[in-house]
Amino acid sequence: MNRTVLQRYAWLSIVAAVLTIALKTSAYWLSGSVGLLSDAMESGVNLVAAIVTLVALMIAARPPDETHNYGHDKAEYFSSGVEGTLILLAAVGIAYASIERLLNPQPLDQVGLGLVVSIIASVVNLVVAQVLLKAGKKHDSIALEADAHHLMTDVWTSAGVVVAVLAVMLTGWQWLDPIFALAVAANILWSGIKLIKRSAGGLMDSAFDDETLASVTSVLQKYETDGITWHGLRTRRSGARQFMSVHILVPGAWSVKRGHDLLERVEGDIRQILPRVVIVTHLEPVEDPVSQEDISIQPIRE
Repeated sequence: MNRTVLQRYAWLSIVAAVLTIALKTSAYWLSGSVGLLSDAMESGVNLVAAIVTLVALMIAARPPDETHNYGHDKAEYFSSGVEGTLILLAAVGIAYASIERLLNPQPLDQVGLGLVVSIIASVVNLVVAQVLLKAGKKHDSIALEADAHHLMTDVWTSAGVVVAVLAVMLTGWQWLDPIFALAVAANILWSGIKLIKRSAGGLMDSAFDDETLASVTSVLQKYETDGITWHGLRTRRSGARQFMSVHILVPGAWSVKRGHDLLERVEGDIRQILPRVVIVTHLEPVEDPVSQEDISIQPIRE
């Protein structure tokens, strides 16, 4: 698939962010709720994050070149990392505003209308988040998935704010509004930490997850007959692409063509389960002791 198509989803996220910012800011001005203010601030983060996602997808769509032989897919990890950082900053801002309002409570005004506007904005976020999440999983895009999860966090945040404002209406306890806003800040903080952690894992060339690794191993094990074995399996992810290398050991008497044909079959079977994988296979004679010296990753020596 042409990865530039994914940029349309980023534009959808940008449009949704602009719309929800307008709606939630209106809800805040109508009600004066710091909870609704925190909701609007998070939507502002959503807009910045959506723009960063668009830029990252534009870079990731570039084909490999002389200075980036493996492509530009890792740009998506920078997007999710930036988004996580922005979420952390938003959490700090919300917490600051909440504490100030907790120390200086103020009555809420036109709460009903403010809640209606906020709920409409949340529905917009919910629909867009589901579209982005489906596209992110289908096309293996961490940038779109991160944006989708961020929007879903916004949806749950909005739900918490609505509950808080309703609680203030029913009880008259003004301090409930900033308390719920602080809970929102804590939720956003945790979301940002998870995004940064996932982004760092991608930039650090994390191996395949256990399920994917088990699938690859099962393919290799099918060929463990007639003296054939394997070792030195190494894997990593880079955005939508997966990379792996493995050493296949065969009887030394085999012809080059027979060994090559075996490797083609192995690679073909793996691509059936991982269509975007880049595979490097190395053929070795099983009888040669040197073939057993590259099982583990050797440390760099000065």
